Amino acid sequence: MYIGIPQETRAGETRVAATPETVKKYVAQGHKVVVQAGAGVSASQPDGAYEAVGATIGTAAEALGAQLVLKVRAPDAAELAQMKPGAVLIGMLNPFDADNNARMSAANITAFALEAAPRTTRAQSMDVLSSQANIAGYKAVLVAAHHYQRFMPMLMTAAGTVKAARVLILGAGVAGLQAIATAKRLGAVIEASDVRPAVKEQIESLGAKFLDVPFLTDEEREIAQGVGGYARPMPPDWMKRQAELVHQRAVQADIVITTALIPGRKAPVLLQETTVAQMKPGSVVVDLAAAQGGNCPLTVADEVVNHNGVIIIGHTNLASMVAADASALYARNVLDFLKLVVDKDGQFTLNLEDDIVSACLMCRDGKVVREAA
Repeated sequence: MYIGIPQETRAGETRVAATPETVKKYVAQGHKVVVQAGAGVSASQPDGAYEAVGATIGTAAEALGAQLVLKVRAPDAAELAQMKPGAVLIGMLNPFDADNNARMSAANITAFALEAAPRTTRAQSMDVLSSQANIAGYKAVLVAAHHYQRFMPMLMTAAGTVKAARVLILGAGVAGLQAIATAKRLGAVIEASDVRPAVKEQIESLGAKFLDVPFLTDEEREIAQGVGGYARPMPPDWMKRQAELVHQRAVQADIVITTALIPGRKAPVLLQETTVAQMKPGSVVVDLAAAQGGNCPLTVADEVVNHNGVIIIGHTNLASMVAADASALYARNVLDFLKLVVDKDGQFTLNLEDDIVSACLMCRDGKVVREAA
């Protein structure tokens, strides 16, 4: 097949959908690979590295005009206009964006959104949400440390003792657990909260204290189990009790990192304005849910704001701040997904009986096959 790797055009997007490591494997399988000039530069992958493994360096039109186009983010109108009818597109295409799905179907392409892959053991190697959230959780702690005007670890010096930073992490999915691990390495004292009781052991194994909100009904306990690795919206009474505990711990924390997301829905509010108003001057909040409305109402997407002495960080693409490793992991996810849609002869094949393929398929033959929720 003719595989194209275009440069990402979205503002702030520094990742690339294929690295020399994965391109080498595509070429070895007999595919022709065209990489747009400069596509990997922001991810520390120069054009020469792609040429060295057999790729051709070309223009945006050549990369987007391929039979199979690999991207990180969904194409915009200008990019779609350069794609050929019948082409196959693979990337993080935001399956919950109905307008985007309609645009891609109108362009008569076959599009796969990798975020829609089921969270099963078989799909782990192509789980782009986990691979990128892992990086986001790591970077969130480093960004917080950068803005925090004190040390993270406890230090005993001739000039006196410096207390360790107190870090509160809300949400213990992949990003939250990596944030706990990273903050622990930096010497912080960590507390973490999540609606799912199953993550308590994971939180404590990483060295953090689990903030336990007891369940008073069977309904609360059942909902708290979550679905597919994600939390479900909890009943109002439980949310009220959790909010009270979060408020108590947040006003004592130096750094708060919020990571709670529900696919296809606005992010739940976990850190209230009244809580931020009582936080200590110099405290830092990193809101990983900024792109979906934020876990804090005061978060401004893609901005760092100072709210009465509390720094609130709303970066929406933390993974791109670690572009080299983010691209390497994402490219491997894509490589593994391609094994499901490219046969041994190197031709595209659509097996809708495969649960991963059918879950990721967004549109084909000019029709949207999966409606946004």
